[in-house]
Amino acid sequence: MSDRALYLLEPTDPGPAWAPFAGVRPLAELRAGVWRIRERWEGILGLEAARILGDHCAGFFEGAEPPVHPRGAVAGPCIVAASWFAPSGMPIELETGVRRLTHEGTTVAWVVEEGDRWESPDDDGSEQEVDGLLLHGSYDLLTALEHLLPADCVDFMATGGDPIPDGSIVIGDPAEVVILGASVEPGVVFDTRGGVIVLDEGCQVRSGSRLEGPLYVGPQTIVLGGDIRGSVLGPQCRVRGEVAVCLFHGYVNKAHDGFVGHSVLGPWVNLGAGTTTSNLKNTYGEVRLEPDGHRIETGRQFLGSLIADHAKTAIGTMLGTGTVVGAGANVFGGPVPKSVRPFAWGVVGGERLTEEGFLKVVGRVLPRRQVELTPERAAALVATFRRLTGP
Repeated sequence: MSDRALYLLEPTDPGPAWAPFAGVRPLAELRAGVWRIRERWEGILGLEAARILGDHCAGFFEGAEPPVHPRGAVAGPCIVAASWFAPSGMPIELETGVRRLTHEGTTVAWVVEEGDRWESPDDDGSEQEVDGLLLHGSYDLLTALEHLLPADCVDFMATGGDPIPDGSIVIGDPAEVVILGASVEPGVVFDTRGGVIVLDEGCQVRSGSRLEGPLYVGPQTIVLGGDIRGSVLGPQCRVRGEVAVCLFHGYVNKAHDGFVGHSVLGPWVNLGAGTTTSNLKNTYGEVRLEPDGHRIETGRQFLGSLIADHAKTAIGTMLGTGTVVGAGANVFGGPVPKSVRPFAWGVVGGERLTEEGFLKVVGRVLPRRQVELTPERAAALVATFRRLTGP
């Protein structure tokens, strides 16, 4: 398949189900388990994505992703893969004559031969089944985490790893602690009875930390102490306290105590000291989301908060079950509603950050993780701000 291009197709309109990330970043750049959805497609197809096709995230730029183009016709030879599907399993070989990849009867990718053009999704042509998960909204990133993280962590065992440092306490099989150039202080507890624990290059784990698998700690992340389990902590995070079944996309700052459970945090989120999420209703019933007044039944009993890029909470913030916080929001000043709009300045009064004010804050934050606010990145953030705040 090396002669084919790979394009990741975004929904025409992701809708409220993909709040608070719709309009902020491509679905393809969200993590399903350890890997981004784009990376999962690249892995099973053996191709590097050439572009992302989507209008809701026009102008998106972070520097490591393929360029974002508007949805439209593309010429073969190529594969157009749905960003709302997270592939799993081993790499596949396309069967002769296949025109679609399907999952349980739903088309999730289209195979376009040389000389042909792909115009829009359809259900025509012969099909080949592929393993994975259909994602119906941002909340299903947690479903993907629960299903995909155990195998993702097991895959790292093939790379070997460093010896477990002296002074560590291991409960379970020591072979399921995979240390890849990480630093571990004495007294750290590794519990592998539930799955493999992976510490990636350059991460640090301080004394007073208890890590429970399956767990992936990304490059340069620092675990400062507390009980961390069943989660993915992306690169360059700072984490302390109790974190359970969470997806931190990267550059997240949770450097203080507080419980965060069954939650998805976008890049550059900062949780003030004592910020705590509820992830289970008092009735033990299914959690409903209410982004911007829309009611979404998630079918999940455990669901904390969905928090988009660059959002921040004040010290002592309490987030109710199924809270949705928009990009760039500053959460302070009163009881937090179920839905906080993008770039809100406080939760009462309807104030918003200005575009200039938002960029000033970003310009102070990024260098703290040795990331430059380039003109390209600034332009992308401006495009996001204007798209989400409207005229």
